[in-house]
Amino acid sequence: MLNQLTIAELTDRLAGRQVSAVEATRACLERVQAVDDRVKAFLSWNEADALAQAEAADRALADGATHAERPLLGVPVALKDIFAVKGQPCGVASQILKGFVSPYSGTVVQKLQAAGAVVFGRLNMDEFAMGSSTENSSYHTTLNPWDTTRIPGGSSGGSAAAVAARMAFGATATDTGGSIRQP
Repeated sequence: MLNQLTIAELTDRLAGRQVSAVEATRACLERVQAVDDRVKAFLSWNEADALAQAEAADRALADGATHAERPLLGVPVALKDIFAVKGQPCGVASQILKGFVSPYSGTVVQKLQAAGAVVFGRLNMDEFAMGSSTENSSYHTTLNPWDTTRIPGGSSGGSAAAVAARMAFGATATDTGGSIRQP
């Protein structure tokens, strides 16, 4: 199963043209469709945008781009809802900012994009990252994909759950008081 690969394994296969970025991205999107109704790691995702980024990554690889130059080229990575992407909603899991569209991309996102990552999906978190369980989102509680009677913990629980459930190869997270260390 493609989703079982590590990022290093995926980039090796992308470089060897054994798998395409579109295939890797589709595998993530299909996994989101299959399991996120139970796990609730994602707040949103844009399939068309993700596939367009993946197609661009495949073209870059076909044109000779390497992972030495762009280490995440073609790797699907999801974002904690605290990271801004120009032209996309960024609500930090709060109803107060519902509908806010970022006028810029944050530094982390710029670096991911420069590295070639397929940046897709907004991940659940505690509202404004003020919590330690991902139960304090204004949308829903994220559940542990290995045991949905439990939570993943940390305000970055959506990020942890998305990677653990193999819905993304990687995810951004933040840590002030254990939000990454706790899950």
